[in-house]
Amino acid sequence: MRYRDNDFGHARLGLAISKRVSKRAVERNRIKRLLRESFRRVRHRLPAVDLMVMAREQAAGVPGPELLGDIDALWKKLLASQSGEQPPLKPGDSTATIVR
Repeated sequence: MRYRDNDFGHARLGLAISKRVSKRAVERNRIKRLLRESFRRVRHRLPAVDLMVMAREQAAGVPGPELLGDIDALWKKLLASQSGEQPPLKPGDSTATIVR
């Protein structure tokens, strides 16, 4: 996941799920649905950032509840880094990256 501050006042989500993740469109679409649903549930708590989520090949084989748990952990990391509880993830960079 990569993110950058925006001027819109709310969080926005971008997805990049390539054929390298899975050759089957059904699998790629399942990952997108889970990401969108998870984002929908937490977007009111997120800061004004543009998020880009890029799935890896391992995501295709992960069961839905486990994948949602991993995604929720990423949202928590993002919230913690934005609230100042943790040091910045990539100081001095224009975009920051959060890795599972």
